[in-house]
Amino acid sequence: MSVDLGMPRPPERLLAERRKTRRINVGSVPVGDGAPVSVQSMTTTVTADVGATLQQIAELTASGCQIVRVACPSQDDAEALAQIARKSQIPVIADIHFQPKYVFAAIDAGCAAVRVNPGNIRQFDDKVKEIARAASAAGVPIRIGVNAGSLDKRLLAKYGRATPEALVESALWECSLFEEHGFRDIKISVKHNDPVVMVNAYRLLASRCDYPLHLGVTEAGPAFQGTIKSAVAFGALLSEGIGDTIRVSLSAPPVEEVKVGAQILESLGLRERRLEIVSCPSCGRAQVDVYRLADEVTAGLDGMEVPLRVAVMGCVVNGPGEAREADLGVASGNGKGQIFVRGEVIKTVPESKIVETLIEEALKIAEQMEREGVASGEPSVSVS
Repeated sequence: MSVDLGMPRPPERLLAERRKTRRINVGSVPVGDGAPVSVQSMTTTVTADVGATLQQIAELTASGCQIVRVACPSQDDAEALAQIARKSQIPVIADIHFQPKYVFAAIDAGCAAVRVNPGNIRQFDDKVKEIARAASAAGVPIRIGVNAGSLDKRLLAKYGRATPEALVESALWECSLFEEHGFRDIKISVKHNDPVVMVNAYRLLASRCDYPLHLGVTEAGPAFQGTIKSAVAFGALLSEGIGDTIRVSLSAPPVEEVKVGAQILESLGLRERRLEIVSCPSCGRAQVDVYRLADEVTAGLDGMEVPLRVAVMGCVVNGPGEAREADLGVASGNGKGQIFVRGEVIKTVPESKIVETLIEEALKIAEQMEREGVASGEPSVSVS
């Protein structure tokens, strides 16, 4: 049977125009000035263990990570940076705390950018001129990363706690020191563990500068809590056009951070959508095990790259409508399921065959999309 996929549908209108910023380049990834919002994560390995770090970077890259940050707390870590930066498939940012000498080591190693936390680097302000000169000569941007937990003691004394105003004042003060030396290849973050404080800090910062901004809710917590806090905060800011790179901070494997971050961007129309499962929450009307069907379809299509929407629906109320709107879908009931492809019923199968039929039809559609060069758009699958 021939399936008419049609032309890829354009994304819905964005909730807000993107904030206009300066443009920097983190290696091969453009940041700011209308460039796509990038997903970032951080390795959890000891950076000096080059093999383990590169392996984790490869896993992150495969999950959709576009920029990766590695910690550099020791001389052994600093010495490993050159090999990691050279072999990584995506740009590497060196994360520097406490020792300004590692900033220079990261620049010399060929890192794509350096993140500095002024609040906990001893005598950092005295080193700005040298850092600006080295970074400018190498074409390496600097991220000024202010965190609530390591705010400069002078600002804590002034404001009493890590308020939005304190975070923004810290960031802009450090920017001004770089600006004195003509250096403006800067990205800023002002992270806090409270999404409300974080959102207000970024709103204030966005109103007072034109630097690109890296969004993050720091120490967001375990996977469930951290996902909710990050989604709420990022959704609020990105829907206002604020934010140029994001990192979801979870007490979970970093690959999970990337998955959550990518899904947030896809949900807001800020990243090309790939596989999307639309499934109902189930209710007393459901006549099939929707949870099982949705889980099994998701597992069976894991890793699919084409923009396919699959609907898995469990009753006759919303099921047929959702299934028709998806690229592929099933409306289930009475121990059987109607299989829809692009709005048309192509067959009816027993409940025991629903999952394998959906996977089989999804692969057919994906193959045709790949042959026709469809790499983005709005195809989808729903489950109800």
